[in-house]
Amino acid sequence: MYPKTLHERFHRKPVTRLLALIIVSINMVCLHAQQGLTLEGALRIAEDNSPTMQRTRLNLIRNQENLNAQNASLKSSFSLTINPIGYSQNRSFNDLISKWNSTKTTESFGLFTISQPIVLTDARVSLINRFGYKDSYSEFTDLTTKGFSNNLSLNIDQPLFTYNRTKLQLRELELALENAQLNYAIQLLALEKQVAQAFYYVYQQQQSLEIARQAYLNMQKSYDIIKNKVEAGISAREEMFQAELNLSTTRSDFENKQVSLENAMDEFKILIGMSLYDEIIVLPNIDVDTVNVDIAFAIDRGLENRMELRQRAIEIESSQFDLIRTKALNEFKGSLGLSVGLFGDNEKLNDVYSNPTDNESVSLSLTIPLWDWGEKKSRIKATEASIETSRINLEEEQNNIILSIRQVYRNLSNLRNQIGIARQSVTNAQMTYDLNLERYKNGDLTGMDLNIYQNQLSEKQLAYTNALISYKLELLNLKIQTLYDFEKNEPVTPVKNINYLSKK
Repeated sequence: MYPKTLHERFHRKPVTRLLALIIVSINMVCLHAQQGLTLEGALRIAEDNSPTMQRTRLNLIRNQENLNAQNASLKSSFSLTINPIGYSQNRSFNDLISKWNSTKTTESFGLFTISQPIVLTDARVSLINRFGYKDSYSEFTDLTTKGFSNNLSLNIDQPLFTYNRTKLQLRELELALENAQLNYAIQLLALEKQVAQAFYYVYQQQQSLEIARQAYLNMQKSYDIIKNKVEAGISAREEMFQAELNLSTTRSDFENKQVSLENAMDEFKILIGMSLYDEIIVLPNIDVDTVNVDIAFAIDRGLENRMELRQRAIEIESSQFDLIRTKALNEFKGSLGLSVGLFGDNEKLNDVYSNPTDNESVSLSLTIPLWDWGEKKSRIKATEASIETSRINLEEEQNNIILSIRQVYRNLSNLRNQIGIARQSVTNAQMTYDLNLERYKNGDLTGMDLNIYQNQLSEKQLAYTNALISYKLELLNLKIQTLYDFEKNEPVTPVKNINYLSKK
């Protein structure tokens, strides 16, 4: 019974092996047909298409346009108001004559205004010209008055004894734009790290698939060896059962690795903003050169270049603005108004200024606070506490930067040792597998034992790949922490044309 069953199984296996090899070949052809994608290419795609970067870029554009609008508002503004026709009929009691009086008025006028804010003093200078025509009838006098009029005036409004609101608002918008630019650069670095991690994870899955494929082919060879031995009567048929189990296990592992790679690839495409239907294969450069890092130099670069420190400084400066506003609550302040003008009227347009009248006015108003029940004092203390909190955040950020750089430095030293150990482990595992494969061919080793050595080789190969990737990611982390590329020995500029980006 068993011989017959085994005989049937032996005759089915060549077909199974052929199908498996065809599947593997098709997979390899598909891999070659896919579009190759480097890490640099993935980063370019992610910067343009990543939802996070799109939102950050829109925030950058919003702050740039707000500053542009504020700068535009500091230039001379021109406005023209036209009232082509206006008519009114009114009956009211006139106290001067102690009688009810009816009036009818038809008029049209235009108002032209030029206004110029003065940034230096927070004043506003305006030139106003009002030209019009009026036709008015009064029941009391039973007269109709018609004529043209023109009123030209120069006005100055100057706040006194208070802070310059125009300068403060402009500086706030400048800091908001700078903060948005810094945030864009920080997000870009964070995206680079995130994309690199996902990129290398896909590569790990590719390598796992390739290792599983190689293990499957090796197991196929060992299966062929034991098959020939069993058919020749050299080995026991029980060895065939173990060989079939080993082959099925490695095939299942190969198929599982295919699924893992496809899932990782889909997640990676979503991250960088690619279509799920694009066929790609990642092409990493994991060549590792020994990089010597001076820890003191690295810390100096981090404290000098990290944009988070500038953001904390902006936070402190913004808090100072809040303190200025708080101190202006219930403050003693004043306002000075000056106006000089020329008014003329006449029935004839050409004679409007035949008998002009000078109009001048000067006004000074003062606001004197008397008692606020301690409101201003309490609000000032609250704002000062916020400023102190911002200073503490700055010191904490500095300590975190130093701590992170020191940790990365230690990790790099450890990973260099792990790479050397992993490389030697792969060499040893390969030699061990080759020796035991010969023993297996000679009948001195069981299929179960050979499978153990095959698994060890696969694990060591994958561990070596993981060690290289970990080192590359830690080098990238050091670059992000210090804004200095120790591989190229040059500073890092996260966004080389950020002003262009903010104006897109």
